[in-house]
Amino acid sequence: MVLSEKGLIQGLQNGSEAAFEAIFKGYYVRLCNFAYSLLEDKDESEEVVQSTFLTIWEKHDCIDIQISLKSYLYRAVHNTCLNRIKHVKVKSAHHDFAKSNEQVFDNDASENLISKELEHQIEVAINALPPKCAMVFRLSRFENLSYAEIAEQMDISIKTVENQMIKALRILRVELKDYLPALIWLLFMRK
Repeated sequence: MVLSEKGLIQGLQNGSEAAFEAIFKGYYVRLCNFAYSLLEDKDESEEVVQSTFLTIWEKHDCIDIQISLKSYLYRAVHNTCLNRIKHVKVKSAHHDFAKSNEQVFDNDASENLISKELEHQIEVAINALPPKCAMVFRLSRFENLSYAEIAEQMDISIKTVENQMIKALRILRVELKDYLPALIWLLFMRK
């Protein structure tokens, strides 16, 4: 018995292994070819498609397919491929950064110079914070005060302290984004 697309979707949502198997057999090869066109790696493409089908099966009871089944499957594989590509690029960028900066960290003089530059950039970024944010950040990170102690000292609520820390960290993350890999590298090299 051949089920319609709507029947396959309903069967899948109800946990029918037969419906899942029919979907898998009907689309697996085409989805692998599609994934290969994006990833240019046969094994990776098969892994992406298998992973997509596994996720679909694990979440079959809450899947809400508003478009055609074919479009849904292709979009799911497409998104998974893009995530893999992004992951590879990030991993490659970190590897390239570490490799290009290996010699910088080879001797203590270079390490000290970088450390001083990072300290300077951190101080500049903290000084650029709004005054209340900077004060809360300094008391928390440099004086090691708890949020309750900071709230009492500054005569503000603990929630205000939390909000100011969130704001400070968000701003610092943006301001220091170019220095973050070097900072992390330096911290690990000193251990």
